[in-house]
Amino acid sequence: MRIWKLLGVAGLAGVAAGSVVLARNERQRRAYTPDGVRARLHERAASAEQQPAPAPPRS
Repeated sequence: MRIWKLLGVAGLAGVAAGSVVLARNERQRRAYTPDGVRARLHERAASAEQQPAPAPPRS
């Protein structure tokens, strides 16, 4: 019976840790300003245009 209690506590600790990670990522995502997001998207689009297109799969 004791092993089940330990597994339950470990499961709760895992859920709590996952929630902390998700909350931290959400705060970081919301910290961007609209201009900052737009600038990053433009940078990513420019770098994607510079890279060659992937070769089609061989059959």
